[in-house]
Amino acid sequence: MNQNLSKLGAQLREIWNQLGSAQRLSVISATFVLLAGLGTLAFWSSHGDYSLLYGRLSDSEAAKVIAALDDAKVPYKVGGVGGSILVPSEKVHLMRMQLAGRGIPRGDGVGFEIFDKPNFGISDFVQRANYVRAVQGELARTIGQLDEVESARVMVVLPENRLLLDKDKYATASVFVRVRGNSQLQPQSINSIRFLVANSVEGLKPNHVTVIDNLGNVLSENSDNDSLSGLTSNQLGARRNLEQYLAKKAQDMLEKVLGPGQAIVRVSAEINYDTVSRLEEKFDPDGQVLRTQTKTDDTTDAVTANPSSPAGVSANTSTETNATASTTTPLNSTKNKKAVTTVQYEIGRSSSTTMQAAGGIKRLSASVTVATQAEGTGAERKVVARSPEELEKLRHIVATAVGIQIGADNTRGDAITLEELPFNDQLATSVAKEFDQQQKHELWWGIARGALYPGLALIALIVLLRLFKRTPIQEIQLGVPVGRLMAQKAAGNGHAAGIQSWGSEQVPGVVSVDVLNRLIKENPSNMTQAIREWMDKGRGAQS
Repeated sequence: MNQNLSKLGAQLREIWNQLGSAQRLSVISATFVLLAGLGTLAFWSSHGDYSLLYGRLSDSEAAKVIAALDDAKVPYKVGGVGGSILVPSEKVHLMRMQLAGRGIPRGDGVGFEIFDKPNFGISDFVQRANYVRAVQGELARTIGQLDEVESARVMVVLPENRLLLDKDKYATASVFVRVRGNSQLQPQSINSIRFLVANSVEGLKPNHVTVIDNLGNVLSENSDNDSLSGLTSNQLGARRNLEQYLAKKAQDMLEKVLGPGQAIVRVSAEINYDTVSRLEEKFDPDGQVLRTQTKTDDTTDAVTANPSSPAGVSANTSTETNATASTTTPLNSTKNKKAVTTVQYEIGRSSSTTMQAAGGIKRLSASVTVATQAEGTGAERKVVARSPEELEKLRHIVATAVGIQIGADNTRGDAITLEELPFNDQLATSVAKEFDQQQKHELWWGIARGALYPGLALIALIVLLRLFKRTPIQEIQLGVPVGRLMAQKAAGNGHAAGIQSWGSEQVPGVVSVDVLNRLIKENPSNMTQAIREWMDKGRGAQS
């Protein structure tokens, strides 16, 4: 076995010594490419495709996950982004289920898993403290899921349970957030955090939740409607939003007409925050309505006697005389009839109640600046002023878009100012030029970087081709033993001598037809060169 290997090595060394520089370079290049391909194939076959197991983990949670992966003997990689761990794709879901069964990862803080273990004999105070800890931990984990938030901590303060409630003691909460990079939380994200915390704690209002970031900025504002600062903040915010909304409407219309960046609009609004309740009553004397009518009829009948004797003692004392007189005295009959009618009328009255809510616009004013027109380029650039009719049209457009009263209908005292001024665009022009140059530089650099490796490969190919062209052709006659070929080279014989010696077993100095056909089949290039040399020698001998 060793002898065969030594003979094979000796033959390979003899063959290597017979090769030229170009042929040796070709063999070395082919061997290198083959080894590189085999190494790459072995590397990719040994390292499978990795997928993300968990991302955005804290250092403590990432350490727990890595320890669990080491125990399970699962290969893993730590991604370039902090807190990301990758495992083979076929094991992602399996490891997630196994880690979830062990409660990993849990996130920062303690959540409701604190109640998973039975705790007997603990006091109500400890139980309440554990509940607050669980709520704080769950809220911190939820807030940390926001894209802008890297981590969060929540502190909740709950009033003690007492028989007598104190209205001055209420639930409060504070939220600390660590923002990713140099970004800032948007107002909608801040409000979302406040409402999330408030709706997760009983008796907590969003106004009592304070949010701060890792730079020490207070992100939440006091929007309590019962406080003066809260009212002022709400009023200023409403006024700012209204002014920005109206200014954007007008500026968008002007930029559609004049072009981007050719107009600036600023709006000032005075808002009435008074709440007015008005009660009006009107009486109409002409509009009478019958309310009550009372009618009373009174009839009286009376009969009286009329005596004819003189008054005196005799008339009063004489009975007979009185009896006789009473029969002869005439009687007077009296009848009285009385009718009373009482009529009451209601005076016409109309009443109205008007409730005017806060937020009405008292006065609007707008300031508009448009850029002057320019014609030509370079040194021939000239400023062309707009006509008064064009400026009036622009002014009317802005007034209509914003809602400013003009002319005889201006009862609120609205005002609008429109001026045409040249804009200082040198800085914007220089920045645009620098940006264009930077973009071109990045474009060309990207193209050059992309063409670098193909260019190097092309240069190497050109150098290799030139080496092949400069190297003289050295033919190796196929079918000739290595020992005989070496002996011929040492004797200084040419190609023809080699051919003759190879076929000298039959006839010395003569090549038979069979040998010639065999040589042509095995190495046609060598035979072509040998025939050319024979023909050149024959021509030289004839001459």
